[in-house]
Amino acid sequence: MSRIVLISALPGELKPLVKGWQYERRGILHLWRSTSGETEIVAACAGAGVECATRAFAAAESFGPIDCVVSIGWAGALNACFEPGCAYLCSGVIDLRSGERFSAAEILSHPSRNRTKRRSFGSLRSLRMTAARVGHPYSETTAISESCWLITSPRVADEAEKQRLAAAYSAALVDMEAAAIARLAVMRQIPFHCIKGVSDGFNDRLPDFNRFLSADGQMQLGKLIVFALLHPGYWPALVRMGENSKRAALAMADAVRELLAELTGTL
Repeated sequence: MSRIVLISALPGELKPLVKGWQYERRGILHLWRSTSGETEIVAACAGAGVECATRAFAAAESFGPIDCVVSIGWAGALNACFEPGCAYLCSGVIDLRSGERFSAAEILSHPSRNRTKRRSFGSLRSLRMTAARVGHPYSETTAISESCWLITSPRVADEAEKQRLAAAYSAALVDMEAAAIARLAVMRQIPFHCIKGVSDGFNDRLPDFNRFLSADGQMQLGKLIVFALLHPGYWPALVRMGENSKRAALAMADAVRELLAELTGTL
C-alpha cells in the first residue's frame, strides 16, 4: 500500500477535508487517516513553525514509509494579486533562514498552457499544467497566477514584514512550515507538493500574532481574544481574516481532493 501524507499547522486548516476520517490525538498532535483504493492518506498537524511541522511529519511517518507529502495550510499574501480566501498550488518554497529553494514536483504538463489571470477551473486533469510554473486554482474561489513561490519564515509576518519580504524575494505567499516539509521530502527522495490558502491579504493590518503563539507552536486563543477586546480598531480586520480563513480552508479541501485523485492514480 502506498502512503500520501498531508502536513498542516492547525486543525482548522484541515477541518473541511478530514470529516469522517479516523481521528487520533497524541498530546498536541492531531492525526487523521483515510484510504483511497490501495493508498493510505495520513493528515497531521502539531502547531505553527518548523519544529512543529517536523514533529507532525515524524508522527505521520510512524504509520510506515511515505510515498508523497503535501504541505497545506493558511498563508499570508505578499502580492495583491493573491486573494484572501483563495487556494494556490505553489511552484516551490524558499527557506528564509537558509536561502534554500525547493521546487514542487510536477503534476501534469501540456504545451498549451492557459496564461489568463483570474480564470477559475475545476479539474487538474482538464488543465494539465505544471506545478513549477502555475499557481493552480481549484474552485470558484481561486485565481490563477503565472508564479506562486512561497517563503517560509520563522515568525508570523506582519504588514511591515510582508512588505520587506515582497521587496527582497520573488515570492507570492508566506508561511511558517512548508520549507521544513520540503526539506524532509528531499532527504527521503519523495515528491513534495504545497497547497496554501490565503488567510490575510498583502495590506491587511493585523495584530502581531507572534505574541499569541506558545513555545510549542500553539495559538493561545484566550490571550488573543482579550487583546482584541481591548483593541477594537483591529475588529474589522480580524473578522475579515476569520471569514477568509474559512473560505480558504474550503478551497484547500477542494484542491487537495483533486490533487489526491491525481496522485492516487500514479502511485
